[in-house]
Amino acid sequence: QVQLVESGGGSIQAGGSLNLSCVASGWSYSTYCMAWFRQAPGKSREGVGVSDSVGSTWYADSVKGRVTISKDIAKNTLHLQLNSLKPEDTGMYYCAADFTVCSLTHGPGAWNFWGQGTQVTVSS
Repeated sequence: QVQLVESGGGSIQAGGSLNLSCVASGWSYSTYCMAWFRQAPGKSREGVGVSDSVGSTWYADSVKGRVTISKDIAKNTLHLQLNSLKPEDTGMYYCAADFTVCSLTHGPGAWNFWGQGTQVTVSS
């Protein structure tokens, strides 16, 4: 099992930035892919970006240019930075991990391990 704990959410004004962290435990950090997803009220969960076991990243088109995902391997932590926030960035942000899935094209249902989520509210 991989345990994931997100932190860093809160209320942010539009135009600002958010910085989220996800601490992973339970397995060697270098053996699985990790991702950030988000879910706006009344909408389906959508992918934000993926980081593979060596730190290569891929981002969803909806956030490309505003997002950076990075890994702190020493601290088993995945970071998400999202800039130029808009009210439509509001939602629950989740960290996910999987040993075999490493792409947003598989959708959230393919990822086996999830954190509890952290709420982000962007006000205009």
